Amino acid sequence: MSPPSILGNCKTVLKCNTAGENYADINWDELGFSLVPTDYMYVMKCAKGDKFSQGSILPYGNLEINPSAGILNYGQGIFEGLKAHRTEDGCILLFRPDENAQRMKRSADRLCMPSPSNDQFVNAVKQIVLANKRWVPPSGKGSLYIRPLLMGTGALLGLAPAPDYTFLIYCSPIGSYHKDKKRLISSLLIITGALNLKVEDKLYKAISGSGGTGGIKSVTNYAPVYTAITDAKANGFSDVLFLDSATGKYIEEASACNVFVVKVYPDY
Repeated sequence: MSPPSILGNCKTVLKCNTAGENYADINWDELGFSLVPTDYMYVMKCAKGDKFSQGSILPYGNLEINPSAGILNYGQGIFEGLKAHRTEDGCILLFRPDENAQRMKRSADRLCMPSPSNDQFVNAVKQIVLANKRWVPPSGKGSLYIRPLLMGTGALLGLAPAPDYTFLIYCSPIGSYHKDKKRLISSLLIITGALNLKVEDKLYKAISGSGGTGGIKSVTNYAPVYTAITDAKANGFSDVLFLDSATGKYIEEASACNVFVVKVYPDY
């Protein structure tokens, strides 16, 4: 069976030889959206004004970081999120990793950070997925979530871009973000059913327009939504639906996903 046509020509095939394939010893049916540490992470470093060059595959583990690092003191950090899927015939696929590379570059430029080239980003993603291939769930059981990070790890005291930077990728096998809403379609886990969203009219996510950082994947965009999410879930909601900060009348997005509105016109 060939890879699912739903991916069209946008897929990147990493591996299709499944002879002797070993899987991690976990219960694939119980995967949710929580961290399951894998074997390896990818790390690449550079100084301010330089370019990233050679990265390394290292055992997954803790980082040593200076207390005055830019990421800790001023939030100079960005991230991406993408997935690797396994098809029914064992191929491991990525979906448009170059698009994540381009968005990381835009985010890095906004925060005065050097960033990996598109090729460096995509190759690093491929390397870390293949290094952790036993953690890519069987077809229909979930996916391998890939989290690239770029952060200012150099030491400084004043408000300025950090002198040194670290690009890091780690992975975790995951199921559905909303586990009770999942369904298997064409060997992919798809969210079905309704999510119960609370409309938040007092707190706002990062502003996308008017010079805000809502259009980039800055780490500082996310912790401010915790209050709204915690309150919504305590009252039985699945998530929060945020409105625009300028008028409070227009839908922007939920806490961890986009929102699409489909209008039905009877004459069509």
